Amino acid sequence: TSSNVNIVARTGGSTYQGVGSRVVRGPDWKWGRQDGGEGHVGTVRCFESSEEVVIVWDNGTAANYRCSGQYDLRILDSAASGLKHNGSMCDTCHLQPIYGIRWKCAECHNYDLCSVCYHADKHHLRHRFYRIVTPDGERVLMESRRKSKKISSRGIFPGARVVRGVDWQWEDQDGGNGRKGKITKIQDWTSQNLRSAAYVLWDVGAKNLYRVGYEGMMDLKVVTDAKGPSFYRDHLPCLGQLNGQPSLPVTEFQLNDQVNIDLDLEIVQSLQHGHGGWTEGMFETLGTTGTVCGIDEDHDIVVSYSSGNRWTFNPAVLTKVTGGDAAAAGSSDLVQISSQVDQVKSLQRGHGEWSESMLTALGKIGRVQQVYPDSDIKVDVSGTSWIFNPVLLIKVDQGQAKSGENLSILLKKLFETQVSGDINEELVKAAGSGDAQKCEEILQRPDASVNGQFAGHTALQVACLNGHKDVVSCLIQHDSDLEIEDKDGNRAIHHSAFVDEAGVVELLVREGCDANARNKRRQTALHIGVNRGHVWVVQTLLELGCHASLQDAEGDTPLHDAILKKRDDMLTFLLDAHADVTVTNNNGFNVLHHASLRGNPSAMRVLLNKLTRPWIVDEKKDDGYTALHLAALNNHLEVAELLVKVGHANLDIQNVNQQTPLHLAVERQHTQIVRLLVREGACVNLTDKDGDTPLHEALRHHTLWQLRTLQDKQDVGKSTTTHGPNEENIHSELKLRLNEDQATALGRKVIALDASIAQFLAANGADLNLKNKDLHNPLDLCPDPNLCKALVKASAESYVPYFYYRQRENNPKLPSRSSASALDSPTTSTVNQTSSFNLHSSNLLTLPKITLSNTNTNLHTLEVSCLICSDSPRDTILRPCGHAVACASCSDRIKKCLLCKEAVTSRQVNMANHLSKDSRNSEAEIRKLQQQLQDIKEQVMCPVCMDRIKNMIFLCGHGTCQLCGDRMTECPICRKPVLKRILLY
Repeated sequence: TSSNVNIVARTGGSTYQGVGSRVVRGPDWKWGRQDGGEGHVGTVRCFESSEEVVIVWDNGTAANYRCSGQYDLRILDSAASGLKHNGSMCDTCHLQPIYGIRWKCAECHNYDLCSVCYHADKHHLRHRFYRIVTPDGERVLMESRRKSKKISSRGIFPGARVVRGVDWQWEDQDGGNGRKGKITKIQDWTSQNLRSAAYVLWDVGAKNLYRVGYEGMMDLKVVTDAKGPSFYRDHLPCLGQLNGQPSLPVTEFQLNDQVNIDLDLEIVQSLQHGHGGWTEGMFETLGTTGTVCGIDEDHDIVVSYSSGNRWTFNPAVLTKVTGGDAAAAGSSDLVQISSQVDQVKSLQRGHGEWSESMLTALGKIGRVQQVYPDSDIKVDVSGTSWIFNPVLLIKVDQGQAKSGENLSILLKKLFETQVSGDINEELVKAAGSGDAQKCEEILQRPDASVNGQFAGHTALQVACLNGHKDVVSCLIQHDSDLEIEDKDGNRAIHHSAFVDEAGVVELLVREGCDANARNKRRQTALHIGVNRGHVWVVQTLLELGCHASLQDAEGDTPLHDAILKKRDDMLTFLLDAHADVTVTNNNGFNVLHHASLRGNPSAMRVLLNKLTRPWIVDEKKDDGYTALHLAALNNHLEVAELLVKVGHANLDIQNVNQQTPLHLAVERQHTQIVRLLVREGACVNLTDKDGDTPLHEALRHHTLWQLRTLQDKQDVGKSTTTHGPNEENIHSELKLRLNEDQATALGRKVIALDASIAQFLAANGADLNLKNKDLHNPLDLCPDPNLCKALVKASAESYVPYFYYRQRENNPKLPSRSSASALDSPTTSTVNQTSSFNLHSSNLLTLPKITLSNTNTNLHTLEVSCLICSDSPRDTILRPCGHAVACASCSDRIKKCLLCKEAVTSRQVNMANHLSKDSRNSEAEIRKLQQQLQDIKEQVMCPVCMDRIKNMIFLCGHGTCQLCGDRMTECPICRKPVLKRILLY
């Protein structure tokens, strides 16, 4: 079926043009994690029939799903399909007309919202809304948002990492197949297809707009998804069930329901207009529970109260009291907890959350200790306190105690492990409570199974989770399987790591448990221990020989996790256990990159002090960024200082765009980083792929801000002269002036910062004559004549170029930077008459005059071409003036200096230049060494991803990295089946 043809699905006699709509899983979903998980987003590609639709998920998976009878999908956003409601306008963002689903307030007259504003909690959350899917569709009344569950969307959203997708047709804009990029913004492909495209910045530097939903097309596929806006899942319509009932029935009040009012008085009074009104006698209903005794023809609710009065209410002001009136329970009341595990997990979100150790409390009776203002209830169960959602609790009648039975005896019976007839449940609960004797008794029964499960867990897993070592020993003696997984893939050793039970971990490993076992997120127990900060578990695992560099589903090793959690102690343990610092995650970051990106100086210090292979400091990502690039880009000064001073990082290393760390620091206006790099000897005249030096970048940024500030002033001037002097225009003018003042202040700050950086670069040897590929020198980019003069002056006062100090490392006899001013003192300067120069001329000469106290000093002048032959660099210094104007061959014919006309008495050849010529002779040897290094890398790198070290071998003799090897069933080299995987230590 052609995917770029709008196919119309007919459901229930109505038509819906839905190609391109963004969808999430629906109420009848049964297809596992094809979509990537709950909340992940896909796109309607086409309808194969009225019952089947083809969806392309953001993770690249494409499949057919049901859209009639049973509904696998919900419509998250239909704006990308071009569907619109003519004559409507969103009263919050003023979008006109509304595209996608229209939401109309049922309480306010003529108030509409678009989907973006509705799910962003605009307008009153207690108001109920009508959902209108199509312009001619029926209105479906929804539950108020305040009472509804909200979840986050995930997929192609800003921050996600993507590669080319199934509909890619843009040649090599991404840099080639497999190249990654980052989503920066979700945009409109056309004015009629909202939110149907994404703006991508590729790692190679290119950026462009690509289709994400337009006509069902998906140009991109997500590699690392990002979190998008949250949405009310149960309020979304099912794809196919568009003009019928809501996807989940709205909760309606029934006779004998218990209800109360928990809204503010002003809101209740406003909602009662047209629904019976409000009288003073109704004050008794506030904070009091009543009983529904009738529903009139207008669907208003009649509620009776203990006083005998009956009142009619708008259903929007009422809240049903659920959970057997547990919400109204008081202190010391007895309540029974729900035994439904899935229900408890779901309803505990936002109400105390779920913990695996709560399993032992399910189905039991406890005593209420406290009722919180948000109605959550703290319950004591067998001496342990938990906070529960009141919906999960049922109030227990204490009449038995009043009839004569001793209350303490009653509670003892209630708190005992309840015999349900399920022997697996008895065993698991006994193991969870640490009763080794009872476990032994149960296991003696002929129908007992040591590996039996209750609530998705074995007795061994529960005992490990609660740290009952004696119970674990008992279960192991009865041959309990150590490698059984729960629904998340966690084994017994994972559960022990969750709660820092190092003794249990050691017992399991010594009994043969796999210490490197991984769950469904590919995490080992070591990953869990590091993430949770459990020192003893981490130390124990490493002492027992656990692999320290295995990767999880995101490619992160325990080293990456230790850096993220800022646990230097864990980092030290892992490095002492020889964890591999070269392993990169799915984003291409090794641990040095990771520490630099996160701005973690303490972790960086530990890494550099324990680094056994210094070359890793300059290791590049696939986009050419090193750790120093990342520190300079993100203004992490301490990290950059450590990399430079402790790690001896290459200051002039370039990324794929040929940018040095100095380029990035200047571009982002990170002044301290700029000063650090220049002070430590970074080359200020290296060019990027456009031929720009850092000085070009600084002046270009300076000029752009000047133009922007000027444009803002002009716009404000136009707005104040165009409109008349009415009150509204005066208010607008004042607002514009305020914005203009704020923008001007910011602009002045940025301009001053750029100017100071430019002057600093010029004072430290930046070449004012070096042209970029557009044939512009730095001064051509600066329209400010005052700044130009300042730059010329700063350059003229730069007597000793920056690389002089770098040569000092090889010649300690040279004076230090602090004594540089004593080295040279100019007698005269050729730039004193700066007014006589054309400041925008590409032939501007700003050569410093140099007087050498030692004729053997290696000093390099500015490398520009000879003024006579224009072929060779100016490598000869004239005496006594100290100018360098010509090459060695041409300077022999010069009698007077071409600049100052002073007679030439002697000439000195620049030895530094000759040294550079000698170094060129060894370029062939360097290229040979680089080729040898590349050959070595090809031998040790994974042949599949070419990113990570080969650390897994198959029985056929070929190997890959463990992340690729785990996903393969046959060898990528010889195509033999993979029967066994062997990790290299």
